[in-house]
Amino acid sequence: MMTLEKFEQAYEAVQKVILKTKLVYSDYYSDLSGNKVYLKTENLQKTGAYKIRGAYYKISTLGDEERDKGLITASAGNHAQGVAYAAQLYKAKAIIVMPKTTPLIKVNRTKSYGAEVILHGDVYDEACNYALELAKEKGYTFIHPFDDLDIATGQSSIAMEILKELPTVDVILVPIGGGGLAAGVSTLVKLLNPNIKVIGVEPAGANCMQESLKCGHVVTLPSIDTIADGTAVKTPGTKIFSYIQKNIDDIITIEDKELIVAFLDMLENHKMLAENSGLLTVAALKHLNFKGKKIVSIISGGNMDVITFASLVQHGLIERERICTLSVLLPDKPGELTNVSKVIADSKGNIIKLDHNQFVNINRNSAVELQITMETFGHEHKEAIIEALKNSGYDPKELRPKVIYQ
Repeated sequence: MMTLEKFEQAYEAVQKVILKTKLVYSDYYSDLSGNKVYLKTENLQKTGAYKIRGAYYKISTLGDEERDKGLITASAGNHAQGVAYAAQLYKAKAIIVMPKTTPLIKVNRTKSYGAEVILHGDVYDEACNYALELAKEKGYTFIHPFDDLDIATGQSSIAMEILKELPTVDVILVPIGGGGLAAGVSTLVKLLNPNIKVIGVEPAGANCMQESLKCGHVVTLPSIDTIADGTAVKTPGTKIFSYIQKNIDDIITIEDKELIVAFLDMLENHKMLAENSGLLTVAALKHLNFKGKKIVSIISGGNMDVITFASLVQHGLIERERICTLSVLLPDKPGELTNVSKVIADSKGNIIKLDHNQFVNINRNSAVELQITMETFGHEHKEAIIEALKNSGYDPKELRPKVIYQ
């Protein structure tokens, strides 16, 4: 059972190792949603995510014999670092099984805490099954990333901190992968103030908890597809499921393209880096149907490698139409390229790439294709450039940009 006494014990325990992540009031998201929005910045937490809380508390409850056997877990990265760090504090051996798709930064940071890393499987569930096999074979003590009441109890310390700092909070948005964080947070919140709404947020491409709640029991998704690797779970936790059923008020699902926009919003307006799973709760603010409430969005982590960062920036610019590609047909004769460039320049567009295809038509004198990738100020500016090209006798068509910067 998760009880108030255990929640208080966990809160006291994790204070020894965590960083203090104060709530940050967001003018940007408050104006956007019509509510008073606060960010719980666990992306700035030690090890880069909230997972240190549950991992440390769980390992602190083990006896010396269990720790001396060696600790093993499976994780997409954040729980891995939490277990590795806590194991280092207790001078225990840690073996971490991570999916092959885990971002390099999470792999390297896990190794930096002295853990042995094994890459296995394409998704978390495959890595977890292999870790369980190794635990049985080698006698290791398995530390589940979410389906463990002690883990969930440790994660609840986030809720304790929120309520201490903002006791009048109306809504807490919490990301859901397997459900450990949501179970701990929602159970403690409802114990202390059942009037506070706790809303879970899942990626649309890995909504295992939403589907399980619909069915009334834990179900396994046939496949998952999301850029939110930290919440890419096929099967939610069975031990914590009843707590979710009882205490979560609703679940919102978020499409990947919404996370891309949220990534740029967070960088530009708060100068903070949050990983895709951590952005779920800020992306969910656009889906809320109430106004004037005090809302806390839990930003669960900030571990992202440089390649993912670069990809998100480029895709974010495309989603905002700050980058666009147009295709125009023009006669293959001197001066035409100059004419098109002048129209765009006069409209304050900035060309960053040109692709000239002379073989789109069998008669080059009739028409060749010019693909123009350019920077704009956004949708209205892009439409103004298109209109200027039309007025100059061209018929531009929009294409999805390919490579932007090389």
